[in-house]
Amino acid sequence: MTLRKLTQKNHYSLLVLFFLTVSSCQSSKQPSNSMDGFEPIFDGQSLNAWEGDPAYWRVENGTLVGEVTPSTLLKRNTFIIWRGGITEDFEFKAEYMITEDGNSGINYRSEEVAGVPFALAGYQCDIDGKNRYTGMNYEERKRTTLANTGKIVVLARVPEAGKALSENISQNQWKPAKVTGETGDIDEFKAQIKPNVWNQVHIIVQGNRMRHYVNGNLMSDVTDNDNEHRKLSGLLGVQVHVGPPMRIAYRNMMIKHL
Repeated sequence: MTLRKLTQKNHYSLLVLFFLTVSSCQSSKQPSNSMDGFEPIFDGQSLNAWEGDPAYWRVENGTLVGEVTPSTLLKRNTFIIWRGGITEDFEFKAEYMITEDGNSGINYRSEEVAGVPFALAGYQCDIDGKNRYTGMNYEERKRTTLANTGKIVVLARVPEAGKALSENISQNQWKPAKVTGETGDIDEFKAQIKPNVWNQVHIIVQGNRMRHYVNGNLMSDVTDNDNEHRKLSGLLGVQVHVGPPMRIAYRNMMIKHL
């Protein structure tokens, strides 16, 4: 091989490394704090445009509260659903406060489950008080875990169309998911998320890419190339989860349609 060919090869390698580095930085950088174009979807005074089981959801001191008590333990997850529109390409911002034993999540591009009141199936930005799952991308009642916290993931097309979902799931993980990178120091990110105080969540969804930020840090980044199972539009709702008594509160819930 000539010196010129070696130089060209090395130049090409440096270009590839440069673009990979730029891509990684772009994936991990904090999103804008601008509120331009955002509209409130919760008025802080009523459940107008929201529908859920009143045994679990209420308005309290300007916040949307979901609570499970010893006398109202759940047999399945339940949601309060936003009826003010659908989510396609959008940004969502809110603050949340969750108890240490709490488990919740923000569903989007989701669909109602026939015959099951206040149940949603679809993408979810997970939230829990112990931060085992906070910010991960979990597909409720569908493909299960799409991206664990701290992961950049590409979802491949299912090799054999028409197979049962369960055939592509192992240990609550969607198998046709390839981890292509890390979002950052996930232990450091989790250390900044506390129970019983207000935290910020920011979801950015454009086309088949979904990014979940908590307190300004990118917690998961999913590109969904699975044409058979992905959804490009659907409902938004927030969840209280099966488990011990818990409390989740949301405020300053805003959306911007892109």
